[in-house]
Amino acid sequence: MKKLTIGVFALQGDVSEHISAMERAMSGLGYTGEVIPVRNKVNLMKVDGAILPGGESTTISRLLKNFNLFSLLKDRCIEEKIPIFGTCAGMVLLAKKGDEQVKKTKTELLGLMDARVERNAFGRQKESFESPIEIEGLKTPYPAVFIRAPSYIDTWGDVEVLSRIENKIVLARQRNVLASAFHPELTMDVRLHQLFLAMF
Repeated sequence: MKKLTIGVFALQGDVSEHISAMERAMSGLGYTGEVIPVRNKVNLMKVDGAILPGGESTTISRLLKNFNLFSLLKDRCIEEKIPIFGTCAGMVLLAKKGDEQVKKTKTELLGLMDARVERNAFGRQKESFESPIEIEGLKTPYPAVFIRAPSYIDTWGDVEVLSRIENKIVLARQRNVLASAFHPELTMDVRLHQLFLAMF
């Protein structure tokens, strides 16, 4: 099986949790390789695929710009087709179009998925919740953790909607890009990270 190097952007959010979850996912599927934090262009050029963790999307967007990672990530995803997995704030940044909050905060989106995003689609921090959800391709419900979660309110092109809750799109895939509104790294269930690995 191919040796993979997966990068987790270490700018903000659950970096160590994603690294640990991806290591478990790789081990469970028999993949060899490593999971590394991405903080600069040298790190980003080493990886075969990358994870954009949760956090605050405006801050992450600005940090990607400040560290000269924004355009490089976009180029590698489009031109080299490296798989990208965005969770929570990462889901926001992957979208092509944003809501009023995105416009108000002047958050620059990567625009890698044909989707319109709504930030804080389920309310503020105090409305955070956990819920088992059905995901296309998984035989049993997934224990999803939603923290100030976004959702996609519209998709087009060849986007595949893999899960909805309250009729909101919370998991979607388009070619080599996967976007999740919830935090798979906060559970011991590695099936979503393995779903990402299946894209390589």
